[in-house]
Parts: sequence; C-alpha cells; structure tokens
Amino acid sequence: MPKLTGVKKINVAVFISGNGSNLKNLINYSLKKNSKFKISLIISNKSYAKGLDYAKKFKIKKKIINYLNIKNAEKDIITKLKKYKIDLICLAGFMKILSINFIKNFNGKIINIHPSLLPKYKGLNTHQRAIDNKEKYSGCTVHYVNSKLDSGRIILQKKVKILKADNSNKLAKRVLKQEHLLYPKALKKVLINL
Repeated sequence: MPKLTGVKKINVAVFISGNGSNLKNLINYSLKKNSKFKISLIISNKSYAKGLDYAKKFKIKKKIINYLNIKNAEKDIITKLKKYKIDLICLAGFMKILSINFIKNFNGKIINIHPSLLPKYKGLNTHQRAIDNKEKYSGCTVHYVNSKLDSGRIILQKKVKILKADNSNKLAKRVLKQEHLLYPKALKKVLINL
C-alpha cells in the first residue's frame, strides 16, 4: 500500500512574459521528491511568450491575460488564482507592474526575482547600468513584492563578479545561472513561513 505522507503541497502560480527559464527551473525543482510546492498555474501577459511551452510540456494550466485594461486584467487574474487555490505567486520575468490593490489582495504572498543587487538598479537595463557605473559586482535578488518597484523585503541575494571583458549580454548570462540557483532556495525559505 502506498505510504500517505499527508503533506499538502503549496500551490504556486508563476507569472511570465518571456522565455521562462526561471519558470522551467522552478518546475524542475517542484518535481523533486521532497518538494513542498506544486506549480498549478502559469500566467502570461504575452500570448507568444516562449515560456508558455512549458505549460503544455508539463501539463500545467495556463492563462494569457490581455492587459489593455489593467483593472479587468487583474480581476481576471484574481478569479483564476482563486479557482486554482493559489497560495503564492512567483514573478519570473513578468514585465507588468501589479497595482497596489492587487498586491494588497495577496499581501506577503508575491515574490519576484530581479537581476541586480537591490536596492541598486531597480527597474530595467540593470546589467548595463552596473557596468557603466564601474561596479565590481552585480547579481540577483529575490524579494517580496510591495507597492514600490523592486523595493520589497529581500529574501536572498547572490553576488556575481563583473569581469573586465563583460558586456551586458555576457553579464546577463552569468547572472541568470545564479538566478536559477537562487530562486528555488528563496522559495524554500518563503514556504517555511507560509
């Protein structure tokens, strides 16, 4: 007879806009034997986001959200999150800013990965800005989402040395490798407190 562990997995939704490499990484992590979470929903604001292929490949429900009207878009998202009993939202390259109202609805239940050592270089073009300012290090940060852009409480960070030969693409690739290691670790830390 199969052994019943009685461990209820945390339902996670991942929001993407692009290739979904962090999504793929989180899916692989969720499939490990002692994983405490399950990715139950993928949300994208772009119908052509390559990351949506993982929804099909791993048989995960997906929803493409039309963002022409942010109020309607977020209402639609909230309906889906409730339908799939989502406990935690992971933003992984989601290129839309969530409204204060949406964040309040999921207070402390939204995390994001950002390609810089926050509080430095919030927003876009982080790698080029770090190189232009002659920083010795860049890196990535997983943080809680609050109403201010890339300003929520930091969960974990990882430094990446900026090399003399770096351009923004080379640096981005090295930082992305660290993101793939950091996001699952941060998620594990967050799940303990849920």
